[in-house]
Amino acid sequence: MAAEGTGVSELASRYASALFDLADGQQALDQTAQDLTSVKALLAESAELRRLIGSPLLARDEQERAMDAVLVAAGVGELVRRFVGLVAKNRRLAALPGMIDGFLAELARRRGEVTARVTVARPLTDAQWAELAELLNKSEGGNVKLDVWVDPSLIGGMIVKIGSRMVDSSVRTKLNKLKLAMKGVG
Repeated sequence: MAAEGTGVSELASRYASALFDLADGQQALDQTAQDLTSVKALLAESAELRRLIGSPLLARDEQERAMDAVLVAAGVGELVRRFVGLVAKNRRLAALPGMIDGFLAELARRRGEVTARVTVARPLTDAQWAELAELLNKSEGGNVKLDVWVDPSLIGGMIVKIGSRMVDSSVRTKLNKLKLAMKGVG
């Protein structure tokens, strides 16, 4: 599992690879991916949880117990709970988001999926989701997975990034370009 170009550290890549092999051996790739996606969402939604995984002040067993309680409450399966417990025991929780990204990237690569990172100003409606997915599947030859983020500072429009290609049609960028053009006039 290569860490190159994925934004995943070598450490995170090694952990992700080990989890991938374990989940593959147990024929639990889909369940593991679903559980990891849930953990990723929990981390995105909770500043307290992000502080927990990044705090060097908390003891290993405190981090491990706290993470297990959160994961049990979220309905995360045993494999991912044990994995996160091991990560906590090894004082590597700060790298957990990279481990999750590494696992999901490897799963997508093996399935021939392409991930499109889409940043929008407001949450998409179901119809907008469907239209965007259809357009991206046509342009990429199918099997595109959407990773949608909301950033109100875009004002409107969206930014779509697939691999190294990016299309920025946000109102914020258009206003910045207009501002630069106006500086040149006058």
